[in-house]
Amino acid sequence: MSILIIIFTVVLLFTSVFLILVVLAQKAKADGGMGAALGGGATEAAFGADTGNVLTKLTINAAIVFFVLCFGLYLGQIYVVKHQKADARAALPTIAAPAAAPATAPVAAKP
Repeated sequence: MSILIIIFTVVLLFTSVFLILVVLAQKAKADGGMGAALGGGATEAAFGADTGNVLTKLTINAAIVFFVLCFGLYLGQIYVVKHQKADARAALPTIAAPAAAPATAPVAAKP
């Protein structure tokens, strides 16, 4: 299970970076905003006049993948924690009680 969690975490990191880049590449509705500063014109040249629709679809799909991976990692961590607690309870050592109390030397009273 831990290997699956590691793989999901790596894919989540790549998805996060991709989502950030796609959002920054989009044009804002008014002025072009950050998308124009970071090469919004280059995305129009690459995808044509329908750039907004392509980037919007990429953003929606990346966001869906991001949230599904986050939820999957959450459930995976719950699974791991529950099984660690169950294994820890089963692995407790048994301690035998002593058969007799140890003898102590009598203490002399002071006069």
